[in-house]
Amino acid sequence: MKKILKLLIGTNNQGKYKEIKDLLPKYIKTYSTSNFKLKSPKEDGLTFIENSIIKSKYFSKKTNLICLADDSGLEIDILDKDPGIYSSRWGGSKLDFDKAIRRVYRELFKKNKNWQKRKIKARFVCALSICYLDKKIASSIGKVEGYISSHPRGRNGFGYDPIFIPKNKKKTFGQMKPFEKYKIDHRFIAFKKIKKFL
Repeated sequence: MKKILKLLIGTNNQGKYKEIKDLLPKYIKTYSTSNFKLKSPKEDGLTFIENSIIKSKYFSKKTNLICLADDSGLEIDILDKDPGIYSSRWGGSKLDFDKAIRRVYRELFKKNKNWQKRKIKARFVCALSICYLDKKIASSIGKVEGYISSHPRGRNGFGYDPIFIPKNKKKTFGQMKPFEKYKIDHRFIAFKKIKKFL
């Protein structure tokens, strides 16, 4: 397979765009969906993989570029794995993750008034797909297990990072320096599996 020299990163989330760009080999010229003023497609898949393929094919067809798209989210076991594939939708139309985090806490209190005294198991899941037009080149999935912090901590990262403590760590993703987080997070795990296609 020829080396990919140009790649569209199929996301309108600037935090995700930066994380994925930082993982890619330096010789790849990356484009963002904002270079083409593209809105995201309707994500009506039932899994992270399905949604990442929907995005990847859609953006690829719109730009004629090979596209790497991510679909990721937070699964909380006690909430029946919600917010899951709806993680960004919990932030509303403005993708307000402070609002999404407040909703997570509201749902946890509904389930158990004393949830803050317990270890609430959760994981971040990331699916990555590379597509060219209608053809899927590859997909992979990465997961990182952990717990929900009793209150948000740290301003680094994006999304639910301030409330997620990876297993065997004391800090939330929001408290970690980017290079600390990149080494262990779900996106990096998914990326390692798909890297050979780039």
